[in-house]
Amino acid sequence: MRIAIINGPNLNLLGKREPEIYGSEGFETFMEALKQRYPGVAFPYFQSNIEGELIDALQREGFSADGILLNPGGYTHTSVAIGDAIAAIKCPVIEVHISNVHAREAFRRISHVSAKCRGTISGLGLKGYALGVEYFLGMNDKKPENQR
Repeated sequence: MRIAIINGPNLNLLGKREPEIYGSEGFETFMEALKQRYPGVAFPYFQSNIEGELIDALQREGFSADGILLNPGGYTHTSVAIGDAIAAIKCPVIEVHISNVHAREAFRRISHVSAKCRGTISGLGLKGYALGVEYFLGMNDKKPENQR
């Protein structure tokens, strides 16, 4: 199974940026633990602070991955283009947010990507990514043998 993880702006600063909101663990450390926990899953990873690069990554992974875990960061609330890219690709996307965006500033309650995604996981810290992996693994278990 191949589950791509695509992270948007400022997520390269996890562990350093506002640890009271995002925690103190860096994403690289978390990724190593995720790979150990799910040795049968390939996790292509991409992070960018640039909207167009995130769209390119969605298009690149969206026709070959079994699923995408996407944390668009601040682009969640501003990017119609990322939402359009999700709608254009074939594989399912789960939107992941480390913080509970609904408990923060009012503008964070607007998402231009949620409606295009299979689901949204918000406010559970980095554990949200692992829950997304579990969803994709369970989804694969429900496919008939000839479609896996």
